[in-house]
Amino acid sequence: MRRQAGGAKPHPLAFPFPVRNASDLSPPASPVMFDIGFSEMLVIAVVALIVIGPERLPKVARTLGHLFGRMQRYVNDVKADISREMELEELRKLQTTIQDAAQSFEKSVNKEVSTAESEFQKLAEEANPVADLAATPPAATAEPASAPQAAIPVTQPEAVPGELTPAEASAQLKLDLSTAPTLPADKPA
Repeated sequence: MRRQAGGAKPHPLAFPFPVRNASDLSPPASPVMFDIGFSEMLVIAVVALIVIGPERLPKVARTLGHLFGRMQRYVNDVKADISREMELEELRKLQTTIQDAAQSFEKSVNKEVSTAESEFQKLAEEANPVADLAATPPAATAEPASAPQAAIPVTQPEAVPGELTPAEASAQLKLDLSTAPTLPADKPA
């Protein structure tokens, strides 16, 4: 705390900074369009009363009030239109960002699905090599043909759901025979 001249202690409730007038203590006033005080308004009213006269003054005041009200409504409409346009622009930006995010998500999901499908295809090919051998056509023989022969199309039997193809059935039979438990031979009594 500051000491006053002469070494006396200041009052405990004294301000730590100098106060010149009461307006320094009040919060700053909100911005006003016109800085017109009561005294200025009183002067304007007296001049209007003298210039316009007491008979026409109420009519002029009413007309000015209507004009002032229209002006305020117009200004409020313009402000509302501007704020609506700003909100609309923000919504458009939000829509484009959401669409971009959705498209990138869709691309990543499609990429992952195609990767998973290719992995499943590879696993299926590795797990079932017999079906791949049966599906590949036999290699052409190296015998020279003396006369051109018509190509005979080789047709594969159609796979019926729930049934094994002949190649799969023979592979299954081989597996069953090799893994079947052996019975002890009958001993002569």
